[in-house]
Amino acid sequence: MKQFSIISSAVAAALFSQSSIAAVITGQVVDKNQQPVVNAQVHVHGKSQAVMTDAQGEFKIDVDSKGQLHVSKDNFIDKRVDINGDDQSVVVTLTPTSVETVVVYASALHKNSLEMISPVNVLSGDNLKNKAKPTLGETLKGLPGVNASYFGPVSSSPIIRGLDGPRVKITQNGLDSSDASRIGPDHATSNDSLAAEQIEVLRGPATLLYGSGAIGGVVNVVDNRIPTDNIETLTGAAQYTHDTVSNTNTYAAKLETGNNSFNFHFDGTKRTGDDYKTPTFELPEEHEEHEGEEHAEHETANSVENTFIDSQTVNFGTSYVGEHLTLGVSYGRIETDYGIPAHEHHGHDHEEEAEHEEAGHGEETHEESVFAQLEQDRWQGYMSYALHNNWIENISLRVGYTDYKHAEIEDGEVGTVFSNKTTEARATVEHKLGLWHGMAGYHYTESDYDADGEEAFTPASVTKSNALFLLEEKQFGDVTVELGARIEDYQIDSAVTLAEHHHDHDHAEEAHDEEEEAETINYSADFTNLSLSAGAIWQYQEGQSVALSVSHSERAPLSAELLSNGVHIATGTYELGLGYHIEEGEIHFEPEDIKQETATNFDLSFRRFIGDFGYTINFFYNDIENFYYQQNTGYFFDEEHGLEMAEEVHDDAMAVYQFTSKDAKLYGLEFDVHYQVSPSTLVKVFGDSTTAKLKDDNNYLPRIPANKLGSELQYTVSDWQFSLTGTHYFEQSDITAYETKTEGYTLFDASANYQLDLGPVDTQLYINVDNITDELGFVHSSFIKEKAPLPGRNFSLGIRGYF
Repeated sequence: MKQFSIISSAVAAALFSQSSIAAVITGQVVDKNQQPVVNAQVHVHGKSQAVMTDAQGEFKIDVDSKGQLHVSKDNFIDKRVDINGDDQSVVVTLTPTSVETVVVYASALHKNSLEMISPVNVLSGDNLKNKAKPTLGETLKGLPGVNASYFGPVSSSPIIRGLDGPRVKITQNGLDSSDASRIGPDHATSNDSLAAEQIEVLRGPATLLYGSGAIGGVVNVVDNRIPTDNIETLTGAAQYTHDTVSNTNTYAAKLETGNNSFNFHFDGTKRTGDDYKTPTFELPEEHEEHEGEEHAEHETANSVENTFIDSQTVNFGTSYVGEHLTLGVSYGRIETDYGIPAHEHHGHDHEEEAEHEEAGHGEETHEESVFAQLEQDRWQGYMSYALHNNWIENISLRVGYTDYKHAEIEDGEVGTVFSNKTTEARATVEHKLGLWHGMAGYHYTESDYDADGEEAFTPASVTKSNALFLLEEKQFGDVTVELGARIEDYQIDSAVTLAEHHHDHDHAEEAHDEEEEAETINYSADFTNLSLSAGAIWQYQEGQSVALSVSHSERAPLSAELLSNGVHIATGTYELGLGYHIEEGEIHFEPEDIKQETATNFDLSFRRFIGDFGYTINFFYNDIENFYYQQNTGYFFDEEHGLEMAEEVHDDAMAVYQFTSKDAKLYGLEFDVHYQVSPSTLVKVFGDSTTAKLKDDNNYLPRIPANKLGSELQYTVSDWQFSLTGTHYFEQSDITAYETKTEGYTLFDASANYQLDLGPVDTQLYINVDNITDELGFVHSSFIKEKAPLPGRNFSLGIRGYF
């Protein structure tokens, strides 16, 4: 016991004792014109304690050893200054950047967007407010390398370099959004871009912190619902927007205040809108023609039915921010009703439809309106303790609990309910060991998923993961090296029900009511996922760099990819998971030899962000073994006859798609080039290209987004800000055998902002015009592209104010 006491005391002294101050560093931060830079942040690299420069650009900071001062300021290139651990005075000159710089919270090591080794895009400030759309996918789709799945404007998730769904991790303040958007494209994400401070899109080594599934990347929505800085005065914001294309009204408000280290946050949004309008388009032909009917001409439409939205969100948060300790908690509530377009019911009896028509119920009774009711309660907690120790800099803990429910309402009654209860915890230790600065951590998640109803094509399951991760960086002159590793235990448990339908075609009525013979199997699968990464960035000249990163990631299948077995009405298909196979027209559950999806990714980036001309160019190559994707089996399914081959297909039968795994390769590039023509005029050119093929037969993967090329002109005069953007989406003809090509289209968007002088209230009037030419465009990555084209011309009129 005595020895244990001595060891414990020694460890406590090392971790929690405050090091003696060795020196005081004083200095001034100026720009190239020798003018003081106000509110620049100065801190010792690898440590979180920091000071801000005053009105004269001057600062004073205590240090306990030799190292580097890290000086940063928005829209300036960061500067690092060596210090020797003795009292000294320095003058730091910062160079302005040609692009906006912001701290990337998901980077974990306090890096800004120009210091990141892996490619990153950040939307923040007014740029985010102007581009914010009802869905996360539509908000981000203009970024190079990012597209949207697009299930109408009410449900659209991000696609990064051709990868989406479970391969793109969507987080809120670093914790999983915990919705059901990865189960099906008709399930909306639960993240609201209106309340966000910034939205970050990451690829590469930093994504290992957030889960083995982040092969495609991470989208992190950052808000201030748990304030981490002390708020001294009452501040707030309010916004109102009206969209003409869907008669949508959006209201948003935010309030923050604080006193004596206690801080409080509130934000809320309200959005209501109708079906959205489109340019006139032809509706796809029905697969069936009733006997005696003549072939009619193609029907046309100029709106997409059942795309309304009625949504409200509210978030409360509070925190205590002391010199060393930060504690906070938040609660958020989302309630959203939204229409599910192209949601058709198969297997309806035609005689029953005729009876409805005779009764005066109209001709469209067989395609009743279906909508979703999304509800989510989300609790988050945060604790951070800054030790300011030579070894351990900071210990933090984030915890979250999310109760999510997605109910599909059919003819006024609840049809299917999807629910997901998620518990998550992430503990991290930021440290400095010698010249290495890094973060080690533990990550736990438990997801209890359930589905109940006739469209519950995925069985209930419980998924647990326990992971350890490590991210380290070290500077070698102008080169910064970053290494990462993650090991994860991943387990799925489910009760799989196997049902056999017995039909007697001579006794159809009896067959319809016949009970199913069901067998339940308690299924469990356990995987160990190992992920590694390495990267380096070389700042070979001031404001210019080249970065290279390599990552190896393993991913186990989600329950939907592994265990799906049923009709998925949203996509109009019958889905089978990896655990099933079809033999002689019968479905068998034999989940043997399920291999992990393994990706080896290479990224090469060139960046220039100084002077009037700048660029970011990223090249990528992703080699994926056992890539999970849905393949057309050649079978069809209907409730009465079960599986049948194409030559025997009956009316209302749906194609059977099964998840399979084959080796694949994805490669391409993305770029963003800008030129400051004059102090008031900026021109941008951006674009991306992705090719995705199977390696064995060189066939293309399904629903890969089309390449895009765009340009933007920004002009500022007095209190006015103008922008004009044109984006061309190329024809997508690199398709699978069961896809159709998608024609190209060009969208032109414009915006104008006017700054009002209303004393203490910073006010902006704005108008955005999307799709100026009313172009008809179809999204190749959409499951319902032919039934849901992009919106037509839209005027967004609004006002926002800050105080």
